[in-house]
Amino acid sequence: MDNLNARLDKLRAIIQTPDFLEGNGLSNEVNIRFFCYEPKDELKIRRFVEKIRKEKKFGCRLIERDLYRTFLSICERLDILNDVEEMERDEGSQRLLEQLRSTVDVEDFAEAIDYADRTPNDVLLLTGVGDVFPFMRVHSLLEALQPRFSNTPILVMYPGEFTGLKLTLFNKLESNNYYRAFKLL
Repeated sequence: MDNLNARLDKLRAIIQTPDFLEGNGLSNEVNIRFFCYEPKDELKIRRFVEKIRKEKKFGCRLIERDLYRTFLSICERLDILNDVEEMERDEGSQRLLEQLRSTVDVEDFAEAIDYADRTPNDVLLLTGVGDVFPFMRVHSLLEALQPRFSNTPILVMYPGEFTGLKLTLFNKLESNNYYRAFKLL
């Protein structure tokens, strides 16, 4: 991948444009885009997101949903958060993963991410994709979010590669194909 700082500057400019916000140029497809980056750059990406979220005169309203924090809030709501560490210690990581997958599903995530006070200037920014793997797969989440956010652009900060068809998390772990999104930059 080319210079990350230059790409982030371009990203900052693009997501504020009417074309991005309205999904122009996507051939009537849903306005879901991936910003891919090297996994080693995760901390730089977090700093960038924090910086643009704090900008006072930003040309859109960023609604960040960190998937790991979303997961923790779901577990807290279900009153299972305090049991996770004990379960992993007693029953092992694989059993914990199975239990969590059967308790918290993609619809729980979609519901927790959804919000009512949308404006035409909103961009839903999904972060923390790598932090919830293998528990939540981004292609499954995007399928659940599509009907809820049909008029709101979704930007996924993705630690890996997206070819326009195939997602490869951490540039190593291939996921199911996902063709309803576009690579941004």
